[in-house]
Amino acid sequence: MDIIIAVMSSIILFSVVPSGNSLGLNYYEKTCPDLEFIVAKVVSEATSKDKTVPAALLRMHFHDCFIRGCDASVLLNSKGSNKAEKDGPPNISLHAFYVIDNVKSEVEKACPGVVSCADILALAARDAVFLSGGPSWDVPKGRKDGRTSAASETRQLPAPTFNISQLQQSFSQRGLSTEDLVALSGGHTLGFSHCSSFQNRIHNFSATNDVDPSLNPSFAGKLKSICPLKNQAKNAGTTIDPSSTTFDNTYFKAILQGMSIFSSDQALLDTPKTKELVSKFATSKEAFFKYFANSMIKMSSINGGQEVRKDCRVVN
Repeated sequence: MDIIIAVMSSIILFSVVPSGNSLGLNYYEKTCPDLEFIVAKVVSEATSKDKTVPAALLRMHFHDCFIRGCDASVLLNSKGSNKAEKDGPPNISLHAFYVIDNVKSEVEKACPGVVSCADILALAARDAVFLSGGPSWDVPKGRKDGRTSAASETRQLPAPTFNISQLQQSFSQRGLSTEDLVALSGGHTLGFSHCSSFQNRIHNFSATNDVDPSLNPSFAGKLKSICPLKNQAKNAGTTIDPSSTTFDNTYFKAILQGMSIFSSDQALLDTPKTKELVSKFATSKEAFFKYFANSMIKMSSINGGQEVRKDCRVVN
């Protein structure tokens, strides 16, 4: 109970809402006043049983927002010949959908037909970050749920092999700045990666180098031992940063030490502006938390849905 109260009392830390937005901080004040308490309670209970839940919820929210906006399309199940987003290649490893189902079930008991799955996911991602030691922020609400979900559209997600130009283009297409790119990349402080996402850096990197020369040699050796080119275990991989269940600025320190996992992480050192931000966040956890919270508000305010789903896995 104490941790839930802490979540609720800390959400005023960052309350920057993009102008010209139809979302509102008090959207459910009269129609579902206990919404945020319910979400925090369910996410807290799930996290206490499985420390990988926060990383899963944060990644799920990010993957939702980057396709058709934050409309909970990532939660829809495939049906018939239509293969949904969650079954697209980049999303196969998404998990903890049951947490959103559990929140929706509790919310429907309290306020039937009122709260969108997209809003629940945005709130759950916020609480997941806070429960892991990260910042909190007041989430603008009023998103609607989308009716379309296509696995083919997951190609739009930024890939771990992207260079800095590709990353900047991907983010700018969604109205997100270079500052947002670097700050949101810091979400990699939570979670795990399978070998396939960084194989390009440790085997056959180029015609002249087997291993990416920007990798710390001893760290590269560790990755190669975890992910050998042959006889690789099916679910082999590693945590993205050493403190993988704690939301902190270790990710940025690792980049500067040549110990980042993805090409897209290393790419953040490839322009003066992004490198300066990496250094700033590596030096100041407070600065990272402030930028991250504001960038999450900005990203999560991209919406394009049409309805409030009764069941997060199927359209009405």
